[in-house]
Amino acid sequence: QVQLVESGGGLVQPGGSLALSCAASGRIFAINIMGWFRQAPGEERELVATITLAGTRNVANSMKGRFTISRDNSKNTVYLQMNNLKPEDTAVYYCYANLVSSNLFQSSDYWGQGTQVTVSS
Repeated sequence: QVQLVESGGGLVQPGGSLALSCAASGRIFAINIMGWFRQAPGEERELVATITLAGTRNVANSMKGRFTISRDNSKNTVYLQMNNLKPEDTAVYYCYANLVSSNLFQSSDYWGQGTQVTVSS
């Protein structure tokens, strides 16, 4: 089984920082892209950031300059450094990966279970 496991969520004050990590495990042949999405109560899931195998980054406009995505290919792990957090950043953050497992010849999408990030004073 391929699994994505997030860690690092929690409660932080406005202006504070949190670092999320997500490790992919299982029978993985290759990971094409990894990233993060988030979903606030009553809202649609939205893109936070993605990073390709080659290291090309894409960060949502509202989070540019505050959030940084990185990737350690040797560990099949993606990170999200979140600085200057705002109350509107409160959401469940989901890890995402498009990868090829050893069981398939085509790439497939995988999602983590989500981790809660709450920004409140």
